[in-house]
Amino acid sequence: MLDDETRVTPAPIRIGAQGWNYEAWLGGFYPSGTRPVDFLEVYSRAFDTVEVDSTFYAIPPEKTIAGWAKRTPPGFLFTLKLPQSITHERRLRASEEETALFIARARELGPKLGPILMQMGPDFGIAEYPALVTYLATWPRDVPVAIEFRRREWITRDVHAMLADHGVSLALSEGPWISRNVLLALIEKPTAPFHYIRWMGPDRAITDHSHAQIDRSREIEEWASAMMHAADAGRAVYAYSSNYYAGHAPQTARDAQTAVGQHPVAPDTLGTQMSLF
Repeated sequence: MLDDETRVTPAPIRIGAQGWNYEAWLGGFYPSGTRPVDFLEVYSRAFDTVEVDSTFYAIPPEKTIAGWAKRTPPGFLFTLKLPQSITHERRLRASEEETALFIARARELGPKLGPILMQMGPDFGIAEYPALVTYLATWPRDVPVAIEFRRREWITRDVHAMLADHGVSLALSEGPWISRNVLLALIEKPTAPFHYIRWMGPDRAITDHSHAQIDRSREIEEWASAMMHAADAGRAVYAYSSNYYAGHAPQTARDAQTAVGQHPVAPDTLGTQMSLF
């Protein structure tokens, strides 16, 4: 048993959804009648973090960044996707200016900036390892970053060691490209001071995102155990659910909050809270 001097203070576990701007959540999560312009504000009363998908398609203007920060409470964190023009189109090459602009814009979130997610495409194979190494060598150390590979061939000791050298978190994304058992094992081999987890689902067959349609309780319990173990070891955890994982990302996130011992905010109270502001 650790004494008081050597005991590690548990790190935070932040759980949220991949995005917030879904009209399908009206009634099931957002109170009926909530305006789209108020979605983020209401979302932030239930969760303390969100993964922003829109930055994958374009670098947001300063006004948008300022609006996000203004509509969320202190302590809320945004994780931003690196634009696809860098990851998918230029494949990390000749993208210095765009990367610099993106990072500068991200920094405008100030204390509300969480990790950046580099979501690489399914055609980004191990042969492009040199481009990745070159790109990461220029990444600023004060901006935490996670990288998601969608090919099993990237899970090697050499790649793992390289990510650890750069302090880059290997995103643990549960999807069809890698088994959950492999991902859970990787929790024990961190490459950064934090873990980045994404619950993606096997495909995009679910088209109704108004409610959960698949029982993921067993999977969430497995993830919860791993997340609590990581937090107890002093590593922060960021975990985000897609609508395609079980059908309704807010419910998956709430189930995960419960599983790690947090206390989810009941959706039927969000409208009452909204009236207080």
